[in-house]
Amino acid sequence: MLEIGRTIVSLDVLEKKFLCDLLKCKGACCVEGDSGAPVTPEEVEAITAAYPEVEVYIPESHRAEIRKQGFAVVDLDGDLVTPLVNNRQCVYTFEEKGILKCAIEKAFFDGKSKFRKPVSCHLFPIRITEYKRFDAVNYQQIDICKPGRQCGKSENLPLYVFLKEPLIRKYGEEWYEQLSYAAEHYVEQK
Repeated sequence: MLEIGRTIVSLDVLEKKFLCDLLKCKGACCVEGDSGAPVTPEEVEAITAAYPEVEVYIPESHRAEIRKQGFAVVDLDGDLVTPLVNNRQCVYTFEEKGILKCAIEKAFFDGKSKFRKPVSCHLFPIRITEYKRFDAVNYQQIDICKPGRQCGKSENLPLYVFLKEPLIRKYGEEWYEQLSYAAEHYVEQK
C-alpha cells in the first residue's frame, strides 16, 4: 500500500496494466454489478441539470424508469447510486453498434453539457471506499474487464496512467504527480 495525503493506494493501481477494450467487453461495466454506479449528491444535481440534454440519447424505457425512480436511488447498502433498468442496466446508457455507452458522457462530448459522468464511472475499474480518516483506492479486478487487462498488457499501459484524467479529477494534479513519482520509483526498485 502507498499513502498519499489522505489516501491509501493499493500497489495494484501502480503494477497492473489496463486499457478499456469496448469492442470486446461491449460496455459490460454499465450492466454488471449489484447496484448502480455510486454518485454524490453534487453529481445528482449535475445530472439533474444536464438531463434535458442527456435524455435525447437514452431509450424511452430508460426515461420511464428515471421518471419512476428519479435521478438517483439509495441501494441496499445505503449508498446513493444511479437507477437501473430491470435491476441490471444503468438508466443513463444507450446502445450504439452493439456497445453500451453513457448518455451523460455523450452529451458532454457533443458539447451539450459540462458534466462528463459520475467520477465512480470515470475511475472504473478503480473503486474508492471513503472512510473517516482516509480513502482506500483499489483496483477491482473482475472478469468482465479481462479484455482491458489483455489490451493494457499488450500496450504496456499501467492502470494509473490509463486513469490519469479521472484520478486528477478526483484528487488533483499535485496528488497525481506524487502518485506518478512513487510509481516510477517503485518500478525502479522492483
